[in-house]
Amino acid sequence: MFTIIFVASLILVSAFCVAILERRLEERSLQLLQANKELEDLALQDNLTKLPNRLFLVEYTDALFLDYKDIQSKIAFIYIDLDRFKSVNDAFGHHIGDELLVKLAQRLYPLLKDGQRLTRIGGDEFILILEDSNRNEAEEIAELFLQKIQDGFQISGKEINISASIGIVFFPDHGQNLQDLLINADSAMMQSKEQGRNTFSVYSSSLDQQHQSRSQSKLINDLYKAVEEQQFILFYQPKFTADYQICGVEALIRWKHPTLGLLAPSMFIDGAEQTGLIIRMGYWALEKACKQIQEWEDKKYAFGPIAVNLSAVQFEHKHLIETLEKLIQKYHVKNGNLIIEITESTAMHHIDDSIQTFEKLRNLGIRLAIDDFGTGHSSFLYLKDLPVDELKIDREFIRNLCEGSKEQIILESIIHLAIRLGLVVTAEGVETEQQAQILKRLGCQQLQGYLLGMPLPVDRLETNYSMVKAIP
Repeated sequence: MFTIIFVASLILVSAFCVAILERRLEERSLQLLQANKELEDLALQDNLTKLPNRLFLVEYTDALFLDYKDIQSKIAFIYIDLDRFKSVNDAFGHHIGDELLVKLAQRLYPLLKDGQRLTRIGGDEFILILEDSNRNEAEEIAELFLQKIQDGFQISGKEINISASIGIVFFPDHGQNLQDLLINADSAMMQSKEQGRNTFSVYSSSLDQQHQSRSQSKLINDLYKAVEEQQFILFYQPKFTADYQICGVEALIRWKHPTLGLLAPSMFIDGAEQTGLIIRMGYWALEKACKQIQEWEDKKYAFGPIAVNLSAVQFEHKHLIETLEKLIQKYHVKNGNLIIEITESTAMHHIDDSIQTFEKLRNLGIRLAIDDFGTGHSSFLYLKDLPVDELKIDREFIRNLCEGSKEQIILESIIHLAIRLGLVVTAEGVETEQQAQILKRLGCQQLQGYLLGMPLPVDRLETNYSMVKAIP
């Protein structure tokens, strides 16, 4: 009897201890969740003014645009740029300038109503978002903000007077994404400065025509600074085998512009080629990719080879082979871990020179791919002479691909002949399951596109595809 009572007591004590432990674990989990939430909030908050920051703006508008896709109402974006703010910093010191920004935020924030967000995107620039808005409301609020900014500020016993120039745009009329909206809002804001400052302008297509040339010139000027300060980042888009296993990534350059945000290559590559800056940008991208190969090998990540696109200018640059040889040695890049992608038109421009360059690259252990195949004037007659490993079919053949389409007939021939030539075939721009299934049935070995994986910065890529950490 005593034994039974003793055992029962032990069970009760154990259950009590387990309950306490579970409660403490639950409390700890809640504490961790709260801590993570606080860290997330801090990441989305401007340290100085405590307003939402640019990262918040990006994430907020991503969700906002999805909700507004089928709705007729507009979203107003009011771009506020303080006039001659640099003069305040120069005259009174940066600490006074910072205090001015804090007091400005404290003055404007109470004016906000439901569906209105004020963000600081950098320096003396703010974006006010008005949901379910219209032109009259946006202009009234812009006028109110101009008055409040002009009222003056008392800081450390000093009277600081300042004004602002404002540009107004509307989603979806003036842009389908945040990048275009900010560019157009900047154009409207510059119009306000030209009109004497302390006013607002609403974006129009005629305004865009007036400022397009100047904006492009400014962007090119900014590009020189971007190259000097290395304001670039590489995103990586995964490639997949026919059974959806990651088999490599493509490095895609982005420009972290100080005011316009993250710019896609289409916004600046032409300017980079015109100025010759494409050479330095290209070598920067190559070094970053080689360094990333080494880092992934050290971390035991099996993402496969990294592919880097080379422009025609860089492909023909006299120091290309020498530079790549040094990078491969510096970062201990193994054979086959680096892929160079050349467009079809670049490869066919001077076919004999291209073949020589390809041979030199292959001797370094670099794999070679023909990008955007099908858009140029090449043929398999030339292709058989090029020492390349991979053929990337241009997305134009994939866009309208469906059962029985002309694209399917063309793709069947391309894939069949490429495989017969010993090439790996990759389809770009795969966005639907139907496209993927047709391509797999036609024998396409690799798929790339938003259906399977979008371009991501390296930290998000590693998080999203953590299962590839499989190197023994």
